[in-house]
Amino acid sequence: MNLEKILAISGKPGLYALKVQTRTGFVAESLIDGKKITVSLKSNVSLLSEISIYTYEGEKPLSEVMQLIAIKEDKGPAISHKEDNATLTAYFKEVLPQYDEERVYPSDIKKVLNWYNMLQAKGLVTDLAPAAAESKEETPVLEETKKAPAKKAKATAEKNSSILMNDI
Repeated sequence: MNLEKILAISGKPGLYALKVQTRTGFVAESLIDGKKITVSLKSNVSLLSEISIYTYEGEKPLSEVMQLIAIKEDKGPAISHKEDNATLTAYFKEVLPQYDEERVYPSDIKKVLNWYNMLQAKGLVTDLAPAAAESKEETPVLEETKKAPAKKAKATAEKNSSILMNDI
């Protein structure tokens, strides 16, 4: 499993694994207790793979931040998200020294550490590294698919212009 199928659902505690998509939403399984729930499309849901942390150089994907925490902790648990704000920000500064202190709040740091500890407790931290490698491999494929419709559109436009010329 990687971060691509891990969800945070607004209003619900913990993290969830995406199991099945349905016509009206999807089924997710709690990483805390293993219970399955149905979630409608109207719910506010975030994929962990789509979340980034602000840095002074730009944005850093959450998977990379979690890898840095795993390296620092030797894939063990991180400090508790219930520590005081000064401790949390000092810890996060060690893990990601270039994070933007004005745009990343202590509540964001608490979420990241809480999520990391949940994933680590379930043994999913070891699978975080392949997720980053997979996303890097998929990038060229996406670029190729973007180019293909442009060629098709150009060919269609040329065909349409030749039809119009023949009609005159």
